[in-house]
Amino acid sequence: MADSASPAARSDTVRLDPSDNVVTAIRPLEVGAAVEGVAAAALIPRGHKIATTAIPKGAVVRKYAQVIGYAAEDIAAGAHVHTHNVEFRATEVAYEFGTDLRPVAPAKTIDTFRGFRRESGRVGTRNYIAVLTSVNCSATAARKIAAAFGPEEMAKYPNVDGVVAFVHGTGCGMAGDGEGFEALQRVMWGYARHPNHAGVLMVGLGCEMNQIDWLLEAYGLKKGPLFHTMNIQDVAGLRRTIELGVEKVRAMLPIANEAVREECPASELMVALQCGGSDAWSGVTANPALGYACDLLVAQGGAGVLAETPEIYGAEHLLTRRAVDRKTGEKLVGLIRWWEDYTARNKGSMDNNPSPGNKKGGLTTILEKSLGAAAKGGTTPLTGVYKYAEPVTRPGFAFMDSPGYDPASVTGQIASGCNLVTFTTGRGSAFGAKPAPSLKIATNTEMYRRMTEDMDVNAGRILSDGMTVEEVGREIYEQLLRVASGEVTKSEAQGLGDYEFVPWQIGAVM
Repeated sequence: MADSASPAARSDTVRLDPSDNVVTAIRPLEVGAAVEGVAAAALIPRGHKIATTAIPKGAVVRKYAQVIGYAAEDIAAGAHVHTHNVEFRATEVAYEFGTDLRPVAPAKTIDTFRGFRRESGRVGTRNYIAVLTSVNCSATAARKIAAAFGPEEMAKYPNVDGVVAFVHGTGCGMAGDGEGFEALQRVMWGYARHPNHAGVLMVGLGCEMNQIDWLLEAYGLKKGPLFHTMNIQDVAGLRRTIELGVEKVRAMLPIANEAVREECPASELMVALQCGGSDAWSGVTANPALGYACDLLVAQGGAGVLAETPEIYGAEHLLTRRAVDRKTGEKLVGLIRWWEDYTARNKGSMDNNPSPGNKKGGLTTILEKSLGAAAKGGTTPLTGVYKYAEPVTRPGFAFMDSPGYDPASVTGQIASGCNLVTFTTGRGSAFGAKPAPSLKIATNTEMYRRMTEDMDVNAGRILSDGMTVEEVGREIYEQLLRVASGEVTKSEAQGLGDYEFVPWQIGAVM
């Protein structure tokens, strides 16, 4: 975690490595503008790349000292480098395992936050009651149960953050075993036993493929005063299910309200490392700063969980070098191979991932996006690679398989045990994910000022104000401790998080 200066100073461009043959414009560049000894041959939008040397057709385009694409035509020095003249090719690298291990020294002092310690020993950062559905058919019942508890009634229970319905669009019309079924069951178990939940009511229809009783048996879940289940068909209809569900939650509220915050070590925090609406500055400001915050947390014995497998494609070789052993690194390579096959059989490409907004913000290929996204994971060893929604069992930096679609990815991270979410964004993203509070980190000052009601931290100051990655990273870390202790994030203040529960649907819908 060595100190690094602001990458910008007062230049018009940012060069990330001496070996790069492109630089990124900090501000729009007019035709003829002087850039590192060359003249801009076209208008270069802010955040976009300009060639600092001629790049022949077929030659590598290099940024971060890594390959981000190949010249689709001869690119002249001073030319705008983007989707019109850069092509994607699948990655071909010789993987190394455990060759870049940089263990972080344990922190000399123990940082703390005020959390809810559960009977299981795990610690929550929030205190919700969850109404969790097994199938889409019980979604209306769950929503109506949760909606019955308005501000006036909840004011009687100041230690309870709310009653939340977690509904989804699957649970039936699927195979009763295999990847898709197992992933959904892991999500349900993860939310049913999440430390941010004081109590849980599971609601099903009764005839669905995803049977609640199977989940209870498979994962050893036991019913009790703060854990109830019910099926619409057994209760005898929707209306009665809603009435009974309200009664059950109402009985939980006084018990849940008995929970109080107490001093807990930062080692009890597990943070989801997420990005969405990325731009060219994501890999320069917000993501490296979040990576530094992750390193600080790991030094405390906590965990940071990176996800979105398609969005580390082209950067996975950097993560395998950080794997604590060959088995861990090979698990990550196995995920990459699965995704290559998954996209191919669905007639897609790994390079389909950069969205129109990503490209407008200056990101050209998935390789460039991935190199910036991987920076969220800091520098410490990769201690584990997990399936989607699989419980993360070791402290340190971990990776969980997921799609790049933010709601589905964060749902898996929360199910894996994350009790906080960090979310970097360059284009601007309105996102929250109950029951875990989401801290939004802006990559650039312009967007931060435009969306101040949504952004918690402005990492754009690394470019605009000359702050260092480490300074902003420490600010993120310290704000995470405050949020874990109950400080409300911008997303929470606006009521986000009720509709972002989206389990990843894998396999055929039948």
